[in-house]
This record gives sequence, C-alpha cells and structure tokens, in this order.
Amino acid sequence: MQNIGKSMIWFWLAYVLVTIVGIIHTVFNIYVLHMKPMDDKSMGEGYEKTKPWHPLYNIILFTIFGFIYMRGLDNPTITESFITGLIWTSICIIFDVFGWVIIKHPWSLSFKEFYIDYQPWITLIYIAIFLGPVLGYLFL
Repeated sequence: MQNIGKSMIWFWLAYVLVTIVGIIHTVFNIYVLHMKPMDDKSMGEGYEKTKPWHPLYNIILFTIFGFIYMRGLDNPTITESFITGLIWTSICIIFDVFGWVIIKHPWSLSFKEFYIDYQPWITLIYIAIFLGPVLGYLFL
C-alpha cells in the first residue's frame, strides 16, 4: 500500500539531488572545461553540453530512490510502482512549470525553451522519472 509521506521524501530527495548534479555538471563545464557560460542570449555552452546527460542523471537517481522507497513498503507490487511513477512524474511536471518557467530566476526558461527547445531531453527525463520506481521495484 502506498505511503505518500515516504514517497514524497524519496521523490524530493531525488529531485533536489538531480538538480544539484546538473548544476555541478554545468559549473564544471564552465570553470574546468572553459566552456562559455550563460549570457543574455543563451543558457551557454556549459549548460547546453549537459543536456544529453540529464535523462541519465534522472534514470539513475530516481531508480535508486525508487528502489529505496519500494524496499521500505511491506508488500510492494508492480502496480504500486507504476502508481508511484505516475505520482512522481505528475508532481515533477507541475513543479517544473513553476520552478523553471513561471518563477523567474537566472536559469529560468520560457515555456517554448523548456517544453519545445529542450526536446527530446525533457520527455526522456519525465519517462526516466516515471520508470524510476518501476525499475526500483524490479531490482527488489
């Protein structure tokens, strides 16, 4: 049976960690590999070069945290893992609209930049998040 509290703890830990990994990767590209940082016209080469890695960060981290969550349930089922994946993906989609598009900050994007220009990466990320608990369950 779903444990929403534990599910949210593992989801938000994964989400924050994925975000931190992406930021560290971007900073590494800029300061160590000397790629161009963002400016008024673009997110910069340092960020752009990280995009193909974003689905990989997500599938690894959400699978780990999905495994931890599913392992903590008394009698986990594949159905629960699919429901958890659906919940996690839905929350992520909603939160991303606010966190990366609506609320303006130095790394925010327009709707077009996030949902059109960021293809196929954003779709692959959402698929990875959905699959995280399912793959975590399969590793039990």
